[in-house]
Amino acid sequence: MRISARTPLLSRTASALVLAGLGASAAQAAGVIKIGEINSYKNQPAFLEPYKRGMELAVDEVNRAGGVNGRKLELITRDDNANPGDTVRVAEELIAREKVDVLAGGFLSNTGMALTDFAKQRKFFYLATEPLTDKMVWSNGNAYTFRLRPSTYMQVSMLVEEALKLKKKRWALVYPNYEYGQSSVATFKAKMKAAQPDVEFVTEQATVLGKVDAGSVVQALADAKPDAIFNVLFATDLTKFVREGNTRGLFKGRDVVSVLSGEPEYLDTLKAETPNGWVVTGYPVHSLKTPEHKAFFDAYQAKYKDYPRQGSVVGYAGIKSLAEGIRKAGSTDTEALIKAFEGLQVESPFGPITWRAQDHQSTMGAYVGKLKNVGGKGELVDYVYRDGKDYLPSDDEVRKMRPQ
Repeated sequence: MRISARTPLLSRTASALVLAGLGASAAQAAGVIKIGEINSYKNQPAFLEPYKRGMELAVDEVNRAGGVNGRKLELITRDDNANPGDTVRVAEELIAREKVDVLAGGFLSNTGMALTDFAKQRKFFYLATEPLTDKMVWSNGNAYTFRLRPSTYMQVSMLVEEALKLKKKRWALVYPNYEYGQSSVATFKAKMKAAQPDVEFVTEQATVLGKVDAGSVVQALADAKPDAIFNVLFATDLTKFVREGNTRGLFKGRDVVSVLSGEPEYLDTLKAETPNGWVVTGYPVHSLKTPEHKAFFDAYQAKYKDYPRQGSVVGYAGIKSLAEGIRKAGSTDTEALIKAFEGLQVESPFGPITWRAQDHQSTMGAYVGKLKNVGGKGELVDYVYRDGKDYLPSDDEVRKMRPQ
């Protein structure tokens, strides 16, 4: 647009404003989209180091392809010290100082819930990648929070199908005594009782997260003489529990159903101590040969000279979802992003997923199979993929659980 000296003052003013607007748009297009990611990196390194790699791989792929709407992605990560108070403080810092466009992350359910409430108060878009608590999308759900991984309700529902096939009457329960563990056990008990009315829960061992007294827990479980055990322990708590259980013979002649225990992060640590026959949710990283997983696996291995873990898949799918959502919205405006994410379809290493409009939960599923100790290493065998959409409540049920 050319402005001459003969152009009337009003026209010149209007033209200058147009040029200024075009300049601002060009500057925005040339800038970056900042993703502020918050997680418990120091507290949960086994999961979150591969998770960060998965995010970085996705950022690289998106940026090599030209970015999103002409803008490159920039990932800014912060540690929350596994503490809800620090989580909120860091979120404020990312928005105020770093000027991030969206928030993402969370590992523990309590820090994830802190971010969920923060997003609601600040009216700021938050994509929860890992926290599993059902409250995040149902009783405490809000317009600004979306969650990627299959929740406790979803994964426990998948395992209940297998638990019922065992036809065991006396069950023992062991879990970390915070939101994730409590909600997992509540769902397991309710669904088992509904399908098998004569089921008995002979003992519950609720442990302090990260501080399990494995010896006393294993002894208490053995004293209750259960037919089967439902386990929700993970990370270092799981390792200690398995080691003590193997030593004392707790698992001999007993079926064990366990959430998350088939994930490579935990099998890498268990190694030769991996118990045989546990029914678990997990990730068969070495034997999964679907086209979408092979492409992801090969790209990850080429970049890091290592194989991906469950966290890698979650981090990768989280960034890919944000990229697709921002592309569809045409901006990083919060309200536009919310509309874009409701019903958004995204490709992931586990296949296509959809972000549900009714509760902002993705339909990512999980693999259900059995543990097998092969040459001193744990593997997930006899597995099948359970699509998350088949383990979610109906629209009517969601309306009852989720605040209007």
